[in-house]
Amino acid sequence: MSAKPVETSGGEIVRRAGVVAAGTLTSRILGAVRDAVVAAVFALAATDAFWLAFTIPNALRVLLGEGAVSAAFVPVFTEVREREGKARAKEFYRNLIGAMAVVLALVSLVGVFGAPWIVKGYAWGFQRDDALFETTVALTRMLFPYIFLMGLSALMMGPLHASKRFAAPAFAPALLNVALIAAALLLAPVFMDLGWPAIFALAIGALLGGGLQVIAQLPSLAKEGLLVRPRVGFDDVYVRKCARLMVPLLAGLGVYQLNVLLSRLFASFLPTGSVSYLYYGQRLAEIPQGMFALAIASAALPSLSDAVARGDEVEAKRLFRHALRLSLFVAVPAGVALALLAGPAVTVFFGRGQYDAAAIAETTRSFVWQAGGIWAVASVRTIVPMFHAHNDTRTPVLASAVNLVIFIALSLALMGPMQHAGLAAATTAAAVAQLAALLWLLRHRAGHLGMSEISASLGRVLLASAIMGGVVWAGARLGRWELGGNDPRNLVVFLGTAVAGIVAYLGVARALGAPELRDLSAALQRRVRAR
Repeated sequence: MSAKPVETSGGEIVRRAGVVAAGTLTSRILGAVRDAVVAAVFALAATDAFWLAFTIPNALRVLLGEGAVSAAFVPVFTEVREREGKARAKEFYRNLIGAMAVVLALVSLVGVFGAPWIVKGYAWGFQRDDALFETTVALTRMLFPYIFLMGLSALMMGPLHASKRFAAPAFAPALLNVALIAAALLLAPVFMDLGWPAIFALAIGALLGGGLQVIAQLPSLAKEGLLVRPRVGFDDVYVRKCARLMVPLLAGLGVYQLNVLLSRLFASFLPTGSVSYLYYGQRLAEIPQGMFALAIASAALPSLSDAVARGDEVEAKRLFRHALRLSLFVAVPAGVALALLAGPAVTVFFGRGQYDAAAIAETTRSFVWQAGGIWAVASVRTIVPMFHAHNDTRTPVLASAVNLVIFIALSLALMGPMQHAGLAAATTAAAVAQLAALLWLLRHRAGHLGMSEISASLGRVLLASAIMGGVVWAGARLGRWELGGNDPRNLVVFLGTAVAGIVAYLGVARALGAPELRDLSAALQRRVRAR
């Protein structure tokens, strides 16, 4: 009797993940366009300053917004709604959003006034160039209010996910990229005519994009009856419970953000452009991670929380295995394809304007190592919600600590001989170590997980990925990549190779009878019929 609910829940995860993936795909495509425009329009020194300044509020956005708050909020909101009804859940949300608004406002003010010291922590090496350091400080001051806007956006995302509304939160981030593209193409020339640094236009675009993301989610909140007047409710028992869950989450996410801080800090001592090389490689690696791994994790958490709230551990484990299989089914071939297409991908996305052949080559070195870790990062993001569904936000911190130790040790060892590529390699190795630690900890917490099912699926995925890799390698040899990203032949070869690789992978997966392909196909067919 239990099989049907599990199957239904699994199908729901696929359907919801499809919605999130579609929104994320839109955002990632626009993000790729944004990065290509920024790389072409601005010099490397300017983009080093902007991306580093943008990293600082972005890190706190993850900590205080969509990372900690959403992961802690969804299980608690589900629990309150199940036990005490929708009215009490709405009251809890009203109290939480008011309390968090105060925290976000205070953090934003601290960032604005403390920008010089914050930048020193992230980019000590930038002090060798007074102009670069001062530009980064000014950009940081301008960008810190972005934390408040994105924190509010994340506070809207949580209840919408808990109410199983995924479209608005998934598509809203695309607005940030639209705003940044417009700022680079339209506002930057105006700043130059006025004699102002053109890179400051991107800070204005980021703030505008943050505001648009908040506005875009208001109608969906209204439909759920959750468009509330905030109340500063630090005294609410569930707000306090959410805060208690957030503390270890902040520690775990803080470890990851400390990795980001350290990678930027280490890169600040390397030659000009190193921050940008790491950033652009990371952005390309995040396309499959954000489209599928994060989508699957976001879609799985409400179902996992529901199963745990009902005390159905068998269903929770089956949903976990289903989500992990789906994640690996996409992440492994994506990593193989992107590693083999690293040079062509960087050329097509960034090879124009001020981004010359040397910059393409250095970004490629970073991207190859980051692409090799896509499967590990995707798996980590899929496993962590299993802990969160059990209101266990402490255990993943241990795995994050393993990540940090490995990252620091390897970064210090590799950044000398390999420069920024050594930092990328350290990031991937640390993610693999974190994944191993998480699996070990989950096995001890939850007992038998049925990983033989995952192993069988991974075997099929590896075989299909190997055949796809041969197709991609052969196709990539047809390009004339030294001609840059604007060459029509290169664009045709890149797109044709990518499509050929996808067709080869799906064809082999179908021949092997991969159930993940059937699940994804069924979800797509249901979506088409629904229209």
